[in-house]
Amino acid sequence: MPRIASAAKNLRKSRAAAIRNRAQRSALRTALKKAGTSDASPADKKRAVQLLDRAARKGLIHRNAAGRYKGRIDASK
Repeated sequence: MPRIASAAKNLRKSRAAAIRNRAQRSALRTALKKAGTSDASPADKKRAVQLLDRAARKGLIHRNAAGRYKGRIDASK
């Protein structure tokens, strides 16, 4: 455990961010799986695109990766 107060705070922040990132990445993966099926509704595809845009904006995934996923969703229409 850190002895320095700023290091302790950084540890708390990184743990909180890891939990937040894990939840967002899980929701994104679930949405991508739903949108990738052959019987996906337009709402499922729209939700996946929204989550991709948000993840790219927040730095959770690279923006080019988000664009690639969006292209694959569009191609499956």
